[in-house]
Amino acid sequence: IGVRLVGSEMCIRDRYKYNNSPHSGHTIQRKRTERVHKMSKDTLELLRECDSGIKMAVGSIDEVSGHIKDEDLKNLLEKSKEEHSQLGGTIKEQLASLGDDGKDPGIMAKSMSWIKTNVKLGMNDSDRTVAGLMTDGCDMGIKSLTRYLNEYKGADGASRSTARRLIRIEEDLLSGLRPYL
Repeated sequence: IGVRLVGSEMCIRDRYKYNNSPHSGHTIQRKRTERVHKMSKDTLELLRECDSGIKMAVGSIDEVSGHIKDEDLKNLLEKSKEEHSQLGGTIKEQLASLGDDGKDPGIMAKSMSWIKTNVKLGMNDSDRTVAGLMTDGCDMGIKSLTRYLNEYKGADGASRSTARRLIRIEEDLLSGLRPYL
């Protein structure tokens, strides 16, 4: 026996049927909302990773600065620290506009970096050792940031540009460190 729909029941059935079709405005709006949500989520995550990376880089430069003997190497690292800090300020502004206060580097990453730095410098306190440690850090930063750019494809153009700027800062430092290796 078939069920007969009358009056308002037909409207409810038809509204459900047409609003959930792939071509309805409702479905298109929902997909657009999901895409915007993914973009803002990816934007936030990419910026948080950049913030964490900058904090790690500045902390590493601070940690080795007391061991540097060559003035040019000291100037190179101070210049890079300044560039990291300036970009960090930009990232803080971008994060604040998204209602976030950033991300600190993971405790394990900081601990492992501290141990490696102090063991290596304890065994050989030289500019070559400092350059080697900083080169390793730059390599890790470039690799991580590139991976995050690939992972957070939905991030907006401004945050992707910021991540690429940070990669360039790391690449410039890496290039400047080569003569000291």
